[in-house]
Amino acid sequence: MSIVDTNTSGTLPLWIDGKAVAAQSKRTSPITNPATGEVVRQAPMANAADVDAAVQVATRAFEEWRATPPLRRSRILTRFRELLEAHRDEFARLITQEHGKTLADAAGSLQRGIEVVEFASGVPHLVKGEHAEDVGRGIDCHSMLQPLGVCAGITPFNFPVMVPLWMFPVAIACGNTFILKPSEKDPSPSLLMAELAKEAGLPDGVLNVVHGDKEAVDALLNHPGIKGISFVGSTPIARYVYETATRNGKRVQALGGAKNHAVVLPDADIEFAADAVIGAAYGSAGERCMAISAVVAVGATGDQLVETIRAKAAKLPVGPGDQPGIEMGPLVTREHRDKVKGYVDSGVSEGAKLVLDGRAFEGAGRESGFFIGPTLFDQVTPDMKIYQDEIFGPVLVVVRAETLDEAIGLINRNPYGNGTAIFTRSGGAARRFQNEIEVGMVGINVPIPVPMAFFSFGGWKNSLFGDLHVHGMEGVYFYTRTKVVTTRWTEDKPVGSSFVMPTLGR
Repeated sequence: MSIVDTNTSGTLPLWIDGKAVAAQSKRTSPITNPATGEVVRQAPMANAADVDAAVQVATRAFEEWRATPPLRRSRILTRFRELLEAHRDEFARLITQEHGKTLADAAGSLQRGIEVVEFASGVPHLVKGEHAEDVGRGIDCHSMLQPLGVCAGITPFNFPVMVPLWMFPVAIACGNTFILKPSEKDPSPSLLMAELAKEAGLPDGVLNVVHGDKEAVDALLNHPGIKGISFVGSTPIARYVYETATRNGKRVQALGGAKNHAVVLPDADIEFAADAVIGAAYGSAGERCMAISAVVAVGATGDQLVETIRAKAAKLPVGPGDQPGIEMGPLVTREHRDKVKGYVDSGVSEGAKLVLDGRAFEGAGRESGFFIGPTLFDQVTPDMKIYQDEIFGPVLVVVRAETLDEAIGLINRNPYGNGTAIFTRSGGAARRFQNEIEVGMVGINVPIPVPMAFFSFGGWKNSLFGDLHVHGMEGVYFYTRTKVVTTRWTEDKPVGSSFVMPTLGR
């Protein structure tokens, strides 16, 4: 029987050295079902001693794991993928219970994580170096990709399975060991993943899970035994993680926040664009770093687009994520729900036109949960707080622009650069948009352009701190170091000393 399922209560364990262990720290944090407001279990808040115990175990495991042939690592990951698929429903129920998103959305996010495991299973090919024969007379040269050592991942609440699967499968495929620090709001799925990885044959100590808050994060960022840090979360914390960890000599990829725009041109199919925007804005209650939170209506399309979105969003089924027919669940905590309501209040006070108000959302079975309905603002300007801030909730703002030039300029001036989309029938306009926009991920008639696992995921500007994105080949390069070897084997007599820069190719 699993150490965690939807019936588990009490305080969760840590996972260190292939087994469940009690935290040395006695602090805990409640894990709440957002649909009911009920506390379902407690997460231990690991301290520096807990983190150090995990690092020591991972350090010992690294020497043997790095020597394990990539093909054997691949076979373990393949079995792990099969177990993830076999436990799909269990993962979905855990995610929905602790995060609030619908079962279908939870299962879909698991699938996107499984795709990264599939990519990482190709590690024998991914970590092949290059070879050049006869770079000089009798001299060959080849490169090697070697693991960093102990790596750590700090992951957000909104994707408690998908984002960890962006990180640790690639890291361990490359020969590293890993410490996962999931969000304290929904950590149970990480323990289930660790259990399944052990069942798949992963040696003890290669994957470890510690729960916690800032104390645990700081212990990871400052521990000399950790060589690489991966992070996904808000921009202020991403900047803190990047600055702290790099100051300690670590390699860092820190993905931050977003304010993703969708541009709708006058030639677009308005019904199609409205449907796409509604799913991207209100899916998972807007708690996605790739959610569309701002629409730029270009030219005369604005009034029709706003009314079409309003009519469709007003009918959106909202309720507990484990109930059939529901398309949008609650927000993750009461505090976050109240914060999002505060942004709606701010938009009204700043003079934006409130087209659809989700603050007074009511309905049977939703009284105790952390619900807010779909919210839509029109006539929003760039100086308003609801435009400038990442709200991370089901609040969509519409900004008007006269031309595509104006829309591109608006997006490029925004401090975030995570994702963006354009809706148009014009190939020329789309091509120009994709070339000129200063954003890391672009969708052409695709509202949420999350790349497949064999491409990398990451933004620009204040949406990324570091040089390399997650998964794809950039993920492989992040979790490896390049070593280049130049070799001479010759039976000729010694060539003697040389005191000039070698020019092997001459």
